[in-house]
Amino acid sequence: MAIPPQDSETFQREVDENLRRDQMADFGRKWGKWIGGAVFIFLAAVAGFLFWQDQSAKNAEASAEELAKVIADLGNPEESDTLVPRLQEAAGEASGAGKGAIMMAEAAIEIDNANRDRAIEIYAAIAADEDIAKPYRDAALIRQTLLDFDRVEPDVVIARLQPLVNEEEPFYGSAAELTALALIEAEREDEAAQLFKQIAENPDVPRSLRARSVQIAGTYGVDASAALASIEQQDF
Repeated sequence: MAIPPQDSETFQREVDENLRRDQMADFGRKWGKWIGGAVFIFLAAVAGFLFWQDQSAKNAEASAEELAKVIADLGNPEESDTLVPRLQEAAGEASGAGKGAIMMAEAAIEIDNANRDRAIEIYAAIAADEDIAKPYRDAALIRQTLLDFDRVEPDVVIARLQPLVNEEEPFYGSAAELTALALIEAEREDEAAQLFKQIAENPDVPRSLRARSVQIAGTYGVDASAALASIEQQDF
């Protein structure tokens, strides 16, 4: 089930920007620590909106309606114990993008409940399910990697994200930054610095990430300062 092009682009842009906010807050600390629950709730809300936009078959209406109700109940403490079971039931009746949206919302709630292991499992399941739309799978793969960065070997991170470290991919910036950090962990600083330079020079990557990449590349002896002029003129 395809996501309308304009909604897919919105989803990718919003998620990618929030991933970078996570990364900026966590950079300099150990990767894989808890990511703020508010960001995940935001992601769940975006996923829910796209789910509504994507559903046209009548047999998906009940699942879409239940997801909307769960999102509406996210801040209600009286409903907190019912949210995950309701989402799991809805996921069992959904498919495609709808299933992806529901599972993303479930993972967001698990993170908010400090259930990191379960969230990682959910994101991994989304990323591996080829019936789910690619934007959801890619976003889930990066979320999974953010959460278990400190639990897996750097080479695992590098291999996992390799398909997304392509400048044609919508999540290139986030995937490339995580890969570069894994390269540093693997003591492959020269490769990491060159990758940070590539990020800095890419005009499609948000300004905050490009500026940060210039600084990190310089720390490892690679001059990416030529990108600063275009970064200063960038409006996103």
